[in-house]
Amino acid sequence: MYLEEPMDKSEFPEAIASLVDTLASLPHVVAVTLAGSQALVREHADVDWDLGVYYCGEFDPKGLAHFEGAVAAPGDWGRIMNGGARLIVDGLMVDVFYRDIDEVRHWVREAEAGRFEVDRLPGFLAGIPTYALAAERALGTVVAGSLEGAVDYPDRLAEEGAARWRDHARFSLERAGLQAARGDVAGVLGHLARAGAEVAHARLCEARQWTVNEKEILERAELTHLNQILTVLHTDPVTLTQRVMQARTLLLD
Repeated sequence: MYLEEPMDKSEFPEAIASLVDTLASLPHVVAVTLAGSQALVREHADVDWDLGVYYCGEFDPKGLAHFEGAVAAPGDWGRIMNGGARLIVDGLMVDVFYRDIDEVRHWVREAEAGRFEVDRLPGFLAGIPTYALAAERALGTVVAGSLEGAVDYPDRLAEEGAARWRDHARFSLERAGLQAARGDVAGVLGHLARAGAEVAHARLCEARQWTVNEKEILERAELTHLNQILTVLHTDPVTLTQRVMQARTLLLD
């Protein structure tokens, strides 16, 4: 396993480069990363910046207290998201997220063995899989310190992940069918939307494409036809049941 050395950040805005140095200097921090979604940030100055802080041992974010914004403590956002900060630095929006390097290494090993768990988390339809931590390493770039090299997509995760996500989707579709029989439009909509995200995860696993969130996940998985089904829902149980069957055909057949 090679160590990824930091990229040249000379083209970063001065305020961002300074923030990276500040983060890297905090006690127990081993590396700072730039999120993969920021690859084109230098061409799009209005895009928010996402920085990951990888630490070993106890991490105290009090060194961020003098920045404008909100700072959470480690663990405040759950075991996978951990914690972070939403800062405004010289007029630029910066999301900082904390990552315990031992936790990351654990879930990377689990992903390599084809194992993962899914946590319910606000803002996620299908939940956040623990292999999102491996995805962050694969898609991110070290900008300070050093980390183990980027993670290749594991063959076992591609196989096991696709099967498991489809099992989740089948259950969601079954629940949608039960809600349809009751004329519960909101219940149908919720379960079908979740099923769509779950099948999208399955397809991305099969394609060995990392994902860290559900942004544009239907588009990436070529499942946007589901939107047409979800925009034409009625309270009539028969019609609702027909929509559920259409979604099942799209997602699973």
